[in-house]
Amino acid sequence: MSTSSEKTGWDVMEAMLLIGTRKGLWIGRSDDRSRWELRGPLFGMNAVYATCIDTRREAPRLLVGTMSEHWGPQVTWSDDLGETWSETPGGGIRFPEDAGVALEQVWQLTPGTETDEVWAGTQPSALFRSTDRGETFSFVRGLWDHPHRTEWDAGFGGQAVHTVVPDPVDPARVTVAMSTGGVYRTEDGGTSWDPHNVGIKAYFFPDPWPEFGQCVHKVASHPDRPERMYAQNHHGVYRSDDGGDSWTSIADGLPSDFGFPIVVHPAQPDTVYVFPLVADSDRMPPGAQARVWCSDDAGETWRDLGKGLPDPYYAAVMRDAFRADDAPAYGLPAGLYLGGRDGSVFASADEGETWAEVASHLPDVMCVRAAMV
Repeated sequence: MSTSSEKTGWDVMEAMLLIGTRKGLWIGRSDDRSRWELRGPLFGMNAVYATCIDTRREAPRLLVGTMSEHWGPQVTWSDDLGETWSETPGGGIRFPEDAGVALEQVWQLTPGTETDEVWAGTQPSALFRSTDRGETFSFVRGLWDHPHRTEWDAGFGGQAVHTVVPDPVDPARVTVAMSTGGVYRTEDGGTSWDPHNVGIKAYFFPDPWPEFGQCVHKVASHPDRPERMYAQNHHGVYRSDDGGDSWTSIADGLPSDFGFPIVVHPAQPDTVYVFPLVADSDRMPPGAQARVWCSDDAGETWRDLGKGLPDPYYAAVMRDAFRADDAPAYGLPAGLYLGGRDGSVFASADEGETWAEVASHLPDVMCVRAAMV
């Protein structure tokens, strides 16, 4: 994140919103997070499942994982806020020949702990690391060679590493989540990996408490308290207070324990948000009402936030289509952003208390990212 004098006040900053859809990317810009100007589609007819706004240098870098039905998947970047784009010839992410597979999709792009480090999660379930801000990536062999890998099955949306959570202090410590497979963590920079699923239930197995194999939909942690983690499971909402060594259910008080995203407030580790759906067999909001559910006490109690959200509403919100911005770092309330599979996008500039529509009738929204730039 930039801390230069040019970026210390609202009057010289604006919010940027990246909206990845099944048919391209839209970029939103706003100087007050209530009125938005949208540009798009970029990468028309390319599916965009992963986006990233890396603000660690003076000039932010935008990263996008695109999927062309003709050319295949690619990571593309921009250093001028989306005016022009670059890509690595032949693809920035490639499996080695001895892996016996090819890249199908980029599901996650996440800034790492070290300067210029970026992590990528892919389908098939694998992890890649970049040390040049996402221009080229190296294969994390330790996760691929894990003895459990042959038993990781495909979820409804595929078999992928969809979540990467780098430790904010220790660059050797990284947590990933996959569907299916569960949560895994490395303490040595990716050489070895251990499952961390104790307390997460997999109701679809004969033994519902397996060591691995859970269908974890999303994991999030707080940057100031990395030991505090939250997980939205395929039926189940959990909290960990020990960095994922064990998990406790926090689903009591929610209308449903099924959903895809889970979001931690960027400045308050006890504040967490989910967007519940009825069930895996009924993927619509309970009561056909778009509602974000918030807990301010780490999941002990929940309240619904829906002012400005539509009713009725029948769309699902995917695992990366609900995110927070970094506005509290600049003395502003956190902004929240969510997009539905009906092509609607909503934003809140007051931490979810009220919502306003940013866009409608876009293609399926698969991911959103927002930051102050």
